[in-house]
Amino acid sequence: QVQLVESGGGLVQAGGSLRLSCAASGRMFSYYYKGWFRQAPGKKREFVAAISGSGGSTYYADDVKGRFTISRDNAKNTVYLQMNSLKPEDTAVYYCAASGRSIVDVTTAQYWGQGTQVTVSS
Repeated sequence: QVQLVESGGGLVQAGGSLRLSCAASGRMFSYYYKGWFRQAPGKKREFVAAISGSGGSTYYADDVKGRFTISRDNAKNTVYLQMNSLKPEDTAVYYCAASGRSIVDVTTAQYWGQGTQVTVSS
């Protein structure tokens, strides 16, 4: 059974930073793609960032490029999302995802975490 557990969410002022972590347990292969999505109230879940199994390739949504950085530590089976220059519009529940194939949208994610709330105050 695969489990993804997010941590690191919280309340931060605009312009601040947060670092999200997602620890995987169970039968999670190191080559699995990992990704982050977010869902704001009343909106659909949207892609934020993804990283290949080796960590050599990363992908970002346009509105987080230059502000967010995804990384992974395969020895710890953990993926991170460093979020800088946060804006109120970044407020959402952030979900970790994993897949044996490239993660580009919600349909390509196979496993999901339970989510962690990020709130950015103005």
